[in-house]
Amino acid sequence: MSIRCRKFRLLPAGVIALSALMWLPVDVRADESSKAGPDLRRIIAGDHRSARYRARDIYRHPFKTLSWFGLKPDMTVVEIWPGGGWYTDIIAPYVRDRGKYYAAGRNQDTGNKRILASIKRYEKKLKARPDLFGKVIVTQLSQKKTAIAPPGSADMVLTFRNIHNWMKYGFERTIFDAMFTALKPGGILGIVEHRADPEEFPDPQTLSGYVQEEQVMEMAREAGFEFVAKTEINANPKDNRNHPAGVWTLPPTLRLGKKDRDKYLAIGESDRMTMMFRKPVK
Repeated sequence: MSIRCRKFRLLPAGVIALSALMWLPVDVRADESSKAGPDLRRIIAGDHRSARYRARDIYRHPFKTLSWFGLKPDMTVVEIWPGGGWYTDIIAPYVRDRGKYYAAGRNQDTGNKRILASIKRYEKKLKARPDLFGKVIVTQLSQKKTAIAPPGSADMVLTFRNIHNWMKYGFERTIFDAMFTALKPGGILGIVEHRADPEEFPDPQTLSGYVQEEQVMEMAREAGFEFVAKTEINANPKDNRNHPAGVWTLPPTLRLGKKDRDKYLAIGESDRMTMMFRKPVK
């Protein structure tokens, strides 16, 4: 993939579907959202979330992140590759009564035992709490399975730290196209991803797990998205991105085990970009 310097095109006035609140400083917008978000705060603080998951809130900032994306309880939301369900615990209960939540998971026909085990754990999680997850709609997303939600049905598609996985195997364009297709015109794509040093040469396979912002910009533009905004909500200036085992050196993976464990715990989770794109209104 070639990374080229381009000027972002100006959006026609009629295309702007979000309120002027979108363009306020990040902290102001989060404060405004908090006035309307007691249910979201309550769910984030809920005892259905494990202590292990709640301990990561200091790095992932779920309230600020979801508020900044503009999440509302009546939205149809698609989460891409929800993994163990860290964000499922929050988004699915939040939209359960008035919206819809699609969990676009991994390919269930895979022969990869690790992926199959992850899928089974996720299914078990959903079945254990039908009061919270009984309305979750599970779909599949892979190189060949892209029907993550009915075309043009989603208000929002969210992906958290997944793009490096797609880039490793070269099918990121397929995924971006699937997300574009699922969204309504004016729908929002929210992205959180490990952020690479912009001064380093771009790695098309992102073997370190870190992706450059311009790489993400390029993928989104090529799929037809318009850039809306970015924020430093999930930035971590302690992370210099130069680690022996890439991003997996840091918590929660701590791939080096006990070696320099305290050092990496002190850094915390990775430095992350948080970016918002929109499917154009035609």
